[in-house]
Amino acid sequence: MAVLVGKDSKVLVQGITGSEGTFHASQMIEYGTNVVGGVTPRKGGQTHLDRPVFNSVAEAVKETSADVSIIFVPPAFAADAIMEAAAAGIKVIICITEGIPVQDMVKAKAFIKDYDCTLVGPNCPGVITPGEAKVGIMPGFVFNQGRIGIVSKSGTLTYEAADQIVKAGLGISTAIGIGGDPIIGTPTKEAVELLMNDPDTDAIVMIGEIGGNYEALASEYIKSTGNKKPVVGFIAGQTAPKGRTMGHAGAIVGGHDDTAEAKMKIMAECGIHVVDSPGEIGETMARVLKG
Repeated sequence: MAVLVGKDSKVLVQGITGSEGTFHASQMIEYGTNVVGGVTPRKGGQTHLDRPVFNSVAEAVKETSADVSIIFVPPAFAADAIMEAAAAGIKVIICITEGIPVQDMVKAKAFIKDYDCTLVGPNCPGVITPGEAKVGIMPGFVFNQGRIGIVSKSGTLTYEAADQIVKAGLGISTAIGIGGDPIIGTPTKEAVELLMNDPDTDAIVMIGEIGGNYEALASEYIKSTGNKKPVVGFIAGQTAPKGRTMGHAGAIVGGHDDTAEAKMKIMAECGIHVVDSPGEIGETMARVLKG
């Protein structure tokens, strides 16, 4: 049972004819993802990457029965693309776009609450269920099939964690890159919950960063489950100065609870196996699973 995306997903690419959309859609197709078409306004009726292009998501869904959408649309139009996908009946919306204005995301997040859909991102690397579907920008060759789930705010640390897991002789069930913006569709807790409830996931890697309270809420949830699956955790930004945005728009230490140290303390108190370096993720997970 794949989490969010799998071999049965019918994937639509919003912005397929742009340079980013073209490059990553071709990579997704090469990986074996079932990309059924793309959307670019005013280019409907054309073919791109041997896939049909439609003027709207509604038209694309009607013709292809797409249920997953990935968005490679410029920041000024990306929130509208999210809302269009939700209104058209897309069940999983993955937004890669970076730099969407916060007020636009406030509007989009409020809008999609009325629809039966899950938004991942924005400003994220996407979701991959190795061997089944890659819906995003992650390098597929890093991810081997297995039973370890990954939830991460960072794209590069998602790949690093996967590499560490594979080098430890394990593999990945599903990796979810949730994104690092202040407002995202699927926060850490909800992503961890998906993997906790996935029968094909035995353990979870949770990667957070300074800023916000997502990791604390996720840690409390993990504790509330009775730690039914082991979780290895890492927090990026341990040397970050206060009051300065670091890397992601949401990565800023606003108070004591936003620091890496405070988050790591909460995680450890909730029974998570906290590591000081991403290089320790794989060996720690292997050791935890051996008991």
